[in-house]
Amino acid sequence: MKRTSLYDKHISLNAKMVPFAGYSMPMSYTGIIDEHNAVRNMIGVFDVSHMGEFKISGKGAESFLQLLTINDVKKISTGQAQYSALCLSNGGIVDDIVLYHFEEYYMMVVNAANIKDDYNWLLENSNEDVVIENISENLNLIAVQGPKSAVILNDVLDCNLNQLKYYNFIQLIFNGDSLIVSRTGYTGELGFEIYGNSESIVSLWDNIFDYKKLKVMPVGLGARDTLRLEMNYSLYGMDISRSINPIEAGLGWITSFNKGDFIGRDALLLEKNENHKRRISFEMLERAVPRNNYDIIIDGNIVGKVTSGTQSPTLDKGIGIGYIQVDHSAPGTEISIDIRSREKLAVIVPPPFYKYGTVNNSI
Repeated sequence: MKRTSLYDKHISLNAKMVPFAGYSMPMSYTGIIDEHNAVRNMIGVFDVSHMGEFKISGKGAESFLQLLTINDVKKISTGQAQYSALCLSNGGIVDDIVLYHFEEYYMMVVNAANIKDDYNWLLENSNEDVVIENISENLNLIAVQGPKSAVILNDVLDCNLNQLKYYNFIQLIFNGDSLIVSRTGYTGELGFEIYGNSESIVSLWDNIFDYKKLKVMPVGLGARDTLRLEMNYSLYGMDISRSINPIEAGLGWITSFNKGDFIGRDALLLEKNENHKRRISFEMLERAVPRNNYDIIIDGNIVGKVTSGTQSPTLDKGIGIGYIQVDHSAPGTEISIDIRSREKLAVIVPPPFYKYGTVNNSI
């Protein structure tokens, strides 16, 4: 197992470490519910240094990314980020990504388990006008999330993040090194993701946890999953994959058919007109917890599968994401989930499950 630069910090905090995407990562510290609630109400800090980053430069960088990604790269200016995806020619999702536009290059952030495959996919489709560098080993990443996240970072980084808009980023100097501070995250709360070298990120972690004015809690993968599920955010390998396309996955909003050709466009146009299954969100009507690969049933017939499910700490009920035949996908439709050979009632609901996140709040 690889270790991030913060591994020793996790051990000192008595984290429960688990294998994840080739890394030894903290599942929890004090408990998933406590950590979840800390992010919803105050501040939580995640080590997400296992994520991958590619630097894409050269005179053909923009046109290359227009071809490789499904969103419109021309819509993002310097200092902005964009959620997007890479697709196969048949429309299947290679990975969901975040693209950062710097003055002279782009940075693509990819899922940890897909670093090698994504890098090879970019190289396979590249040309002499593009330079692609895997800089994953050079960057570390922490996420500071929660309603009070800007308060602590303004003090610790001696900056003013109050004017930074959602999906925008700045670069600043901390302890003599450059950091990228991005107003992004995976929790539904106001938050920031911060990239830097190993020394800077370890130092920043220490400064944040030495902060005395507010209570800060370290957060592991367990609460990261419950937080993202409450917001109906997809997880690659569970809710989206090479066998799922963006239209089925509810990602039509990032699929820019008007920008011109891109890999997967023809297949996605066809899927848009002949959609057979659809991603749904559902809440349990009975006390039960849905899990990955459980059957979704209507009138005794299997009509879909659960891809992600959990007991929501905030809502105190079972919630889940899945795929269902499009004819049965309307909100308000009652369904059953086969949980250990017992059908438990649920209902399809409009996302997100948790509707009071601070992610879009002004600071």
